[in-house]
Amino acid sequence: MSRLANTIEAILYLKGRSLTIAEIAEFAGSDRETVAEGLIELMAEYAHRDGALEVVETPEGYSLQLRESYQHLVQTLIPTDLGVGALRTLAAIALKGPLTQTVLVDLRGSNAYQHVQELVEQGFVRKRRQSDGRSYWLQVTDKFHQYFQLSQLPQGLDQYLKPQSSTEPSL
Repeated sequence: MSRLANTIEAILYLKGRSLTIAEIAEFAGSDRETVAEGLIELMAEYAHRDGALEVVETPEGYSLQLRESYQHLVQTLIPTDLGVGALRTLAAIALKGPLTQTVLVDLRGSNAYQHVQELVEQGFVRKRRQSDGRSYWLQVTDKFHQYFQLSQLPQGLDQYLKPQSSTEPSL
């Protein structure tokens, strides 16, 4: 494999999400045409391997991901115990983010404070203080994209963003 293909592989691994050719070119310090050739080389290399990873083209760009036949290991090796409320809060952050914690609480209710703490601890959400110090900015992390393998969020998820009721079951 060429040095550029190795660099592209490292970029895709480190970013953990789909990247456009332009983004890869910027990170690699190369032009788009050369990066496109490097991607073809990298994809051919992975296609000939009988390994657990693959490089795929998504609507958002190119991604290094686990092959479908190994997806069962994700749940086994990286278990996530999130209740329905936390999952809905995570969906709200993914769909609306980055957003402030204040906006999230307005959207999801006061239980969102606990959900955010849990989601930050599990590495799915990044929380950083606003410059004026009043609230926090919330956004999903690369781990979220890797774990849920979403290059784009499905349409129609807004129905799950309503505040959690006291009778809402947990998973």
